[in-house]
This record gives sequence, C-alpha cells and structure tokens, in this order.
Amino acid sequence: MSQKVAVLGTGKIGEALLSGMIRGGWNPSDLLVTARRPERAEELRTRYGVTPVGNPEAAKSADTLILTVKPQDMGALVEELAPHVPADRLVISGAAGITTAFLEERLPAGVPVVRVMPNTPALVDEAMSVISAGSHATAAHIETAEQIFGSVGQTLRVPESQQDACTALSGSGPAYFYYLVEAMTDAGILLGLPRDKAHDLIVQSAIGAAVMLRDSGEHPVKLRENVTSPAGTTISAIRELENHGVRAALIAALEAARDRSRELASGNGN
Repeated sequence: MSQKVAVLGTGKIGEALLSGMIRGGWNPSDLLVTARRPERAEELRTRYGVTPVGNPEAAKSADTLILTVKPQDMGALVEELAPHVPADRLVISGAAGITTAFLEERLPAGVPVVRVMPNTPALVDEAMSVISAGSHATAAHIETAEQIFGSVGQTLRVPESQQDACTALSGSGPAYFYYLVEAMTDAGILLGLPRDKAHDLIVQSAIGAAVMLRDSGEHPVKLRENVTSPAGTTISAIRELENHGVRAALIAALEAARDRSRELASGNGN
C-alpha cells in the first residue's frame, strides 16, 4: 500500500489491526505506531518492523490516523494532535461512544473523520467493524477505512445514528457469547462432565452453529426448529429458557449497553 497509516495508542485492538494490515499487504515501513510506554513502542518495532513515533509526528507524517485509545483518553489525545493535523488527513476513531462531531469540533475545520466500532475477534481476523462517515468524509475515505479494517474481518456501513445500537450488538457482543459459554460449562459440570470436556463440547457446538448461521442462508428460527423435535430434549430446554425470561433479559441487556454508549457519546460516561 502506498499511503502511510499511523495507529495511535496501540493496545490489543490496535496491535491486532496493525498485524492484520501487514498480512493484508501493507509495508511495515509505511506503518507508524504510538504507545504510552517506550518499551511498548520498542516491542512493536521489534515484532512488526514498524516505526514508533510521537503523536504530533504521526499527525504530521501519516495520511491516515487511527485513534485506538480508550474513550476517556480521546479528548486529551485529540487536543495534542489538533495543532499538527492538516486538513487532508483522514482521522479514524475506534473508540466506543466517540462521535464524529466530537472529533470534528476539536480538529481543524474540514478534516475528514470516520467512526469505526470493531470488536475483539479482530485478534483472530474475525472482527465485525461498523463504519460511519463524518460530515467531511467522502466515499473514498470510507473505502480506505473498509480496506484497513477489512484486514481483520468483516465491515458494515451504517448511519452514525445506528452506531450505539451496533456497539451494543457487535462491539460488546462477544462478551455475551463468552458469558453464555461460561454458564453452559458450569451446567455441564453440574450434569457430571469434567470441565475440559464440557468446554470442548460447547465451544465446538458454538463454532458449528455460527458457521451454519453464516453459510446456510436459513433463518435462525428454522435452524433452531431443525434441532427441536416434538417432546424432545431441546424443546424442554427452550421451555425453561422462556420460563426464566432469557429472551427478555437479552433485550434488556442490549438496551442497557446501547444507553451506556449514548452516555459515553454525551460526555456523561464517568
């Protein structure tokens, strides 16, 4: 790739994105990184052959800046960057709840901003990254974001008004599945299975179910019905899930996650 890209605040997601870009064809010499600790920056240089720089230098040198710091650190980072960001830089935010308007208000006039909400399966190249354009971002800017984040999984364009809902569904989504696997593993132990066997059974069942959801083209209701025979074991389990309000609890949980994302976006997330 011919353009220079800087990943600022290179934690786990930032590093996953960095490594995915290199696998996708970016030359490490075109990739800049910033990190809070010098030893972390040196670790990234050694591991990937990228160039550690300070935040102002990244703003001056890179064509695209990807901000992967925590939401509570974004204001300070943008304040540091703003005096050094030319109007033709593309700025991509990967922090939950940080709106394009928040960044546009703090950056020089006309700087294009794209908001992206990735999730942690970026670490294994199976991310879902949701992308929204700011007021100055063009189709080419969105395509650049898709090219970058497509190196670690799938991408989806949505209006920014839907970002909080997407954060609740996919940004936080992996945690819900881990929670379910944890609960099912405990149930397997209660039913008499060793923990490792219960874990293996559940994880492979989850992988198989996910692949069928992705590849079969069938509605999840149809796939569930295929497993649910009359008066059988599955319908007995489904009845208990309904009796305990699991569906309603999931809806309430996602509404709570969406509302928290809105709080972060409004600056009331402390």
